[in-house]
Amino acid sequence: MMKLALLGTGMIVTEVLPVLTTIEGIELEAILSTPRSLDKAEALAKQYGLSQATSDYELILSNPEVDTIYVGTPNHTHYDYAKKALLAGKHVICEKPFTLHLEEFEELAKLAQEKKLLLMEAITNQYLANFTAIKEALSDIGDIKIVNINYSQYSSRYDAFKHGEIAPAFNPKMGGGALRDLNIYNIHLLVGLFGNPNRVEYLPNVERGVDTSGILVLDYGNFKAVAIGAKDCSAEIRSTIQGDKGAITIFGATNTLPEIGVTLNGQKERVVNLNSPQHRMYDEFVAFEKMVATKDFDSVAKQLEHSRQVMEVLDQASKAL
Repeated sequence: MMKLALLGTGMIVTEVLPVLTTIEGIELEAILSTPRSLDKAEALAKQYGLSQATSDYELILSNPEVDTIYVGTPNHTHYDYAKKALLAGKHVICEKPFTLHLEEFEELAKLAQEKKLLLMEAITNQYLANFTAIKEALSDIGDIKIVNINYSQYSSRYDAFKHGEIAPAFNPKMGGGALRDLNIYNIHLLVGLFGNPNRVEYLPNVERGVDTSGILVLDYGNFKAVAIGAKDCSAEIRSTIQGDKGAITIFGATNTLPEIGVTLNGQKERVVNLNSPQHRMYDEFVAFEKMVATKDFDSVAKQLEHSRQVMEVLDQASKAL
């Protein structure tokens, strides 16, 4: 059983709330908002049966009915909220990117270990059946040569940004930008499939001090990978993993991996979709609930090591900003 408090009333929280109500073992207890958004938090609490809606984080941290905190607030606030939750003895599920800097992540991981608490990153693609299918198909396509991962999505806030209206998604001080918003999914996918690269280089397109798009180059020695993330332009979203015996194609966004194709040399493409019909965040929260209920520190440690490698890539890439 997971007794959950949610931090934030933005898009990600309003999207996940109806998903959480369908998962057995999750009890929704509380929601935190800014004072300005308290009316929205109270409305969400009423709609989804949460007993507490507040703008006072201390009230949630002292609530004995809450054992797990979900941090769904803007990127730059993740570290502070997660640290306070761990210090208060709560397990933490933190939205991507975990933190803005590697040293912040390392501090949280150490604190969770000292407190014997579970610390997890909410990253959808690692928990999807199609991710496992891609990983299993890698051996079929031989030696990997070239990987091209793309998640480009024209932002609804980009036009306003060009006229000087800076939303958090485009605010560098708040951890905005294409690297941390969209390319982070690409990084998770690549690290999940291939591990830590030997070398990282980020080539961003920068406007008003923030990367509105960029190309991330990962050198894996025997093969090279390119990860493209864009909020200022769009195209058909398609990614490819090319080997000397065939190729894997991902049709659609790398946060959902909606469909994959496997083509062996000289053969017809085989297209599959093994994902469940549930919302993209369903599988990860099913896994989180199980890890909390069983105190599965081994599985959490494995996922946390994955997050650490992602943060190392992110840290290196962000030096270009």
